[in-house]
Amino acid sequence: MTGTASREELTPGARRILDTAGELFYARGIHAVGVDTIAAESGVTKRTLYDRFGSKNGLLVTYLQDRDRRWRARIETHLAAETDPIRRLLVPFDVLPEWLPTNSRGCGFINAFAELPDPDHPGRQVIVEEKTWLRDLFRQLATAAGAADPDLLAVQLLSLHEGAIISFSITGEQTAAAATRAAALQLAEQATAGIPDEPLGERSDT
Repeated sequence: MTGTASREELTPGARRILDTAGELFYARGIHAVGVDTIAAESGVTKRTLYDRFGSKNGLLVTYLQDRDRRWRARIETHLAAETDPIRRLLVPFDVLPEWLPTNSRGCGFINAFAELPDPDHPGRQVIVEEKTWLRDLFRQLATAAGAADPDLLAVQLLSLHEGAIISFSITGEQTAAAATRAAALQLAEQATAGIPDEPLGERSDT
């Protein structure tokens, strides 16, 4: 297995291995956790682990893909409930207050990226695809909102979003999510200033 199966396609035992590995990779780091530890804490043999995932790298890729799917689903659920084009731009910021407290070590993709220097590593490719997806989502939403320069706004919002995660996880800044959302709102309003709307800074945020 190379990490392409979704959680729903895995057996209960494989899901248990995946959940255990995910917790260990996130809490301790990828290189600090071996298959012996994962197998022992999952209550399975190493052979079972290899049968289900092929290798530690296969398990790692599955972990990253599973985390990616769950993160995208969270954002898409919020997007489905929002129709205002400006507020849709802010959805990735809206999910941070509910996500950050349960992810105290920050972004699992950034953490893994630091441990995978080989650009051809399949896990690194998953990470790049996740961040590219978020940037492209911002661009798509910026275009729909009528931003004058959707590419620029997408980069600005992505940088703010990732900065909020880092500020919360490293400095413990509890206001990071709210502060960056406010900055994102201002940028979005400025970028779409040609659209009739409330004056900048007076738009309802509720």
